[in-house]
Amino acid sequence: MSVRNIPVEQLTVEQAQEELKALAKELADLDKAYYQDDAPLLADWAYDALKKRNEAIEAAFPDLVLSNGPSFRVGAQPSSDFAKVTHLEPMLSLANIFTPEDIVDFTDRTRRFLGLDANAPLDFVAEPKIDGLSFSALYEDGFLVKAATRGDGAVGEDITQNVLHIDGFPQQLKGKPFPKRIEVRGEVYMAKEDFERLNQTDGGRTFANPRNAAAGSLRQLDPQITAQRHLKFFGYTYGYASELLWTTHAEFLEYLKAWGFSVSSDIVLCKTNEDLLTYYNGMYEKRAFISYDIDGVVYKVNRIDYQQQLGRVSRAPRWAIAHKFPAQQAQTRLNAIRIQVGRTGVLTPVADLEPITVGGVVVSHATLHNADELVRKDIREGDTVVIQRAGDVIPQVVRVVLEKRPDNAVPFTFPERCPICHSHVAQEEDKAARYCTGGLVCSAQALERLIHFVSRDALNIEGLGRQNMTLFFQKEWIKTPADIFTFVKRYALALEMMSGWGAKSLNNLVQAITRAQHNTTLDKFIFALGIREVGESVSRLLAKHFGSFEALQEAALREDALSVLTKIYSVGEVMANYIIAFFQEENNQQLLAQLLSLMTIQPYVASGSSSHPLYDKTIVFTGTLEHFSRNQAKEAALAKGAHVSESVSAKTDFVVVGVDAGSKAQKAESLGVKKISEKDFEQMLAIL
Repeated sequence: MSVRNIPVEQLTVEQAQEELKALAKELADLDKAYYQDDAPLLADWAYDALKKRNEAIEAAFPDLVLSNGPSFRVGAQPSSDFAKVTHLEPMLSLANIFTPEDIVDFTDRTRRFLGLDANAPLDFVAEPKIDGLSFSALYEDGFLVKAATRGDGAVGEDITQNVLHIDGFPQQLKGKPFPKRIEVRGEVYMAKEDFERLNQTDGGRTFANPRNAAAGSLRQLDPQITAQRHLKFFGYTYGYASELLWTTHAEFLEYLKAWGFSVSSDIVLCKTNEDLLTYYNGMYEKRAFISYDIDGVVYKVNRIDYQQQLGRVSRAPRWAIAHKFPAQQAQTRLNAIRIQVGRTGVLTPVADLEPITVGGVVVSHATLHNADELVRKDIREGDTVVIQRAGDVIPQVVRVVLEKRPDNAVPFTFPERCPICHSHVAQEEDKAARYCTGGLVCSAQALERLIHFVSRDALNIEGLGRQNMTLFFQKEWIKTPADIFTFVKRYALALEMMSGWGAKSLNNLVQAITRAQHNTTLDKFIFALGIREVGESVSRLLAKHFGSFEALQEAALREDALSVLTKIYSVGEVMANYIIAFFQEENNQQLLAQLLSLMTIQPYVASGSSSHPLYDKTIVFTGTLEHFSRNQAKEAALAKGAHVSESVSAKTDFVVVGVDAGSKAQKAESLGVKKISEKDFEQMLAIL
């Protein structure tokens, strides 16, 4: 029996310890997917269930609580693509409640902490819990100086330029007095109608829900993309404030409105537990009819002095709590199971259902997640299943109603070949996901692969950005990477007649394609292929190790390929298997032969002087750097001939330690790896 299925009260100490470690890793991965990648892997209800189990085990076994576990973590580490911003006050998350009895527990607990008797007045502000992306905007003397995401609660990502492109976002406070320095906090969201329009017109990524769309739009490296996404925002609290000009939360919301912030019109002052429950029930009924997604409501103690007395516990304030909505369920017949191939090649089983209304929405499809989930829940075609909506566009199948299973229902056989391009299907090491290995030739993945192929860090073909590549792909002028080098000649006349294209722009495109055709270096070409897990650093290592593409291809096709590849620093067994699977796929081999007949691949020339102290050294960065973004530091190191790794091992030469360094610094200490400061790193860079 899996430890996960054992009730908390029946766990042994060893089992509890094992489960806490497993939950810590699983929740960390889920937090990264949700907060950093904007691609949640679980519905809210399933995530909440894991959090509640973790909390229950911690309560039962307090000596086993992990110092870096979920109870002490908010959000996820900020992405290295953005500069870091340290919040003046931490951006906390909220504890959750789910039942009317929980409301009573929360208000009673609050009264006890404040020393109030049952008859003393205690007001709460009730607000909708908006399903978007949290922001913190710092104003000094009334002017916006910095905006950031939540990040890990202490350090977020700098999105200042992006929020400037959100219509109506205040760049200057006005209308009422304001503190000299204040962090205004709130939520950026996407209205439902704007979300539907985006998924119909974007031509690229299809977002699962408005929250993902808002997060993905706000965390764009190009602020112009943010500007096109019609994001909206609500202000709802503050972090640091140099002066408090208000005495209640309700009063602060009036200040927000006067300063120019949008504030939800569905906020109510509640005086009793009955008021809170009435508000909750009303918002639950109303949720389908408002213009933005909510996944619950939030109760906040109204008086600011009470909030200050209550303070916080680890990652959550005592003075506020989220009352989450339950998932909505219904039963229907599963007519068929089909395999959907995503833009990254992952194969996802999807249930085609007898249409049924769940929570005011007609549902005809539901995700089945992966092959392991099909087996675990024993889901078969013809089954009657319980469907659940929990804010996601595609609902989930919760379970099979076994007593209604038809006699002829048989287990589903997961395909060994991609249903789109018939390439071999492989399974990720230690993961449930199965993926198509024909990345370059699979039409389901083609557009994203093509966009990556010509991107700045790959072939760098100006004029073939996402918008143009999407257009040419839809016209079927470019279907494979090889078409890039021939399509202009075939469609030159049609191109010249298109709006925005003329002889000059066409000539610029031809020159950019020609440069890529004859001047692309080996490392850039390897990176352009989009092999799973093979990023820029590994592409450079492979180019440097093998010297030619033919040598790399030959090594990947050898019987002892795994042994050959894993001898290269930073190439582990998982990555090596991805490389082998890519080169062994016959469809990829045919396309690579085409590309090599059309292109002249230049040898990779390592940057930097071999006498430089960073040359050929492996560096890991940890913590927040003051004078570099993570990408800037990485590029500076690479320019001196260094290798940059994401993990510390005995082969690491230096760990550059910034502010608030975490486990990487500790691991360097335990392995005896040299740690250097950001100043040391800068001094090394300055050496010619």
